[in-house]
Amino acid sequence: MKEEEENHSIPVSKVNRVTHFLTTGARIGRNYLRHYGRKLVDPDTPRDLLHEANADDIYASLSRLKGSALKVAQMLSMDRNLLPAAYQRKFAMAQYSVPPLSYPLVVKTFRSSFGKGPEEIFDTFTHKAVNAASMGQVHKATLGKRTLAVKIQYPGVADSVKSDLAMVRPIALSMFHLSPTEYDQFISEVEARMLEETDYQLELRRSIALSEKSKVIPHVVFPKYYPEYSSSRILTMDWLEGEPLGEALKSGIPSDQAQVLGQAMWNFYHFQMHQLRAVHADPHPGNFILMPDGKLGIIDFGCVKEIPDAFYSSYFQLHDPSLFDDEQRKIRVFSELGFIYPDDSPKDRAFFIDLFTQLVALLGRPFRFESFDFADDRYFATLYDFGEKVANLKELRRSKRPRGVRDAIYLNRTYFGLYTILHDLKVRVRIKPSYEA
Repeated sequence: MKEEEENHSIPVSKVNRVTHFLTTGARIGRNYLRHYGRKLVDPDTPRDLLHEANADDIYASLSRLKGSALKVAQMLSMDRNLLPAAYQRKFAMAQYSVPPLSYPLVVKTFRSSFGKGPEEIFDTFTHKAVNAASMGQVHKATLGKRTLAVKIQYPGVADSVKSDLAMVRPIALSMFHLSPTEYDQFISEVEARMLEETDYQLELRRSIALSEKSKVIPHVVFPKYYPEYSSSRILTMDWLEGEPLGEALKSGIPSDQAQVLGQAMWNFYHFQMHQLRAVHADPHPGNFILMPDGKLGIIDFGCVKEIPDAFYSSYFQLHDPSLFDDEQRKIRVFSELGFIYPDDSPKDRAFFIDLFTQLVALLGRPFRFESFDFADDRYFATLYDFGEKVANLKELRRSKRPRGVRDAIYLNRTYFGLYTILHDLKVRVRIKPSYEA
């Protein structure tokens, strides 16, 4: 009963959401006081307990607010070098396990969209969400012989994106020691994508278009979408029977089956990047289904990054091994991508050229081979160690301008998520795939 009451009263107005953030800030302040009190008694007290307490309080707050602030937590959890482990573990729950919206609010959303409740539209409709994430939750329904997944957006999400992200900023800067310039660019791009993500009509059009064009990829499956049962806050599609990839990874996937899944996923992303110039930019295991026949089910085109032509021509030169054989070309590409600036001091210019040469060589290593073994723990250890080193560089923190352009944020995130899933699958993939079955 308590859970039902809490979920029925999601803070929607700006005043209520600000108040909720302030209350969370007060809890964090008390956590710091407790931590420093322990330090007075025992100077060797580690910060782990502080991180655990803050992660619990922030996640509890964002889970009730839902929406864009919780989505940022999910995104930050995907970067294993940006946050302490306590935050990573807790915020990763935003991908799978968020307290669901109460059924009366679900009915209210349906009535505002269709003038009818869900049980007047479908033959059956689960009162309890089968999955709840940062921006919305999914219910299972039937209509005739069809089994459907019905995604419902949380109240107030679309109206609160800008204000929520503004409120997250001071917490992120002070607690996670992020560079203000890089964080502001990060948030501006996140805001643009999240505003798109709250538009379910846009998601419907993209889902239909991208899934139809991507059917040429072997071993992938997409749900059918239903415009007649969708609205600005409700999206209805076929229910894909199978096991969420995250759960399948926990229980173990046979290596031959994992190999098929991994190659299919790589092919899918390669096709989007280079053929469609628009990419499913939310690659976490909750958005993939292991189908009974071993194929890869792909869901949730809410977060899509469209790739501008000029940016495409610069960014993907980073994957070309010959880039490092032509210093003039490398400097031009680095300049186009905002790694270096014309007015950098000679010292800064040399530093950032060296830094990004190392970074690009490391991230682009798979593209130097016909196939690459993503099961290689040494590669990922090197990748994470270098990421941790970069995250702590004072040269980046004091930079008055971001190093990198905003169009790269979601592509970098996409590749990071893709690499991580392929590593979890322990597979070797062909880097230049064939799209013929």
